[in-house]
Amino acid sequence: MIAHLSGTLLTKQATSVILEVGGVGYEVTIPLSTFYDMEDAGTQIALRIYTHVREDTLQLYGFRTARERELFLRLITVSGIGPKLAITMLSGMSADEIISALRTNNLARLTSIPGVGKKTAERLVIELRDKIAALSSPALEEELAARAGATDGQPTEDSLREDAISALTNLGYQKASAEKAIAQAMQEEGDFSVELLLRRALRTLSKG
Repeated sequence: MIAHLSGTLLTKQATSVILEVGGVGYEVTIPLSTFYDMEDAGTQIALRIYTHVREDTLQLYGFRTARERELFLRLITVSGIGPKLAITMLSGMSADEIISALRTNNLARLTSIPGVGKKTAERLVIELRDKIAALSSPALEEELAARAGATDGQPTEDSLREDAISALTNLGYQKASAEKAIAQAMQEEGDFSVELLLRRALRTLSKG
């Protein structure tokens, strides 16, 4: 698999570039974030690459930073998020904006991206929120810490229950099943959060 390319930039467009490496021109799909940071044609550049292979195609996706590539790889692990939609997400929002939206459960921000519906946004938050903290920049960490410090009060048990039930119904579960699973999840010991309740409930629902 191709993981890195370094060579001469032959042409660039908003969504793709052609990079010449050893006399071979590679067409690479890129997000707008990479395009904005791209030099002019004729210069030497390096791209981190993800190689997407299917029966009928082999497509290269390129990124200027290892962090963007890693975020892309995390996004495509979520059901319903393919490489094309992941590139769209990285084109519509910066890496920090995506990470912030996932970590703060900002569904409105996520669904503002074409192709990301509410169910997909819910799934992204549930599956990635705790997995992407390592990709945060120092500036984002400071912003999130300041935001947390400015938040008055803690969510009530009722609001946590309602938020968790709403998330499950948005994922397609029947409300009665969701309510039962959340009620069972809340009987377990420990502190509550929406994410923790969802994980417990999804574990219960998967057994059913």
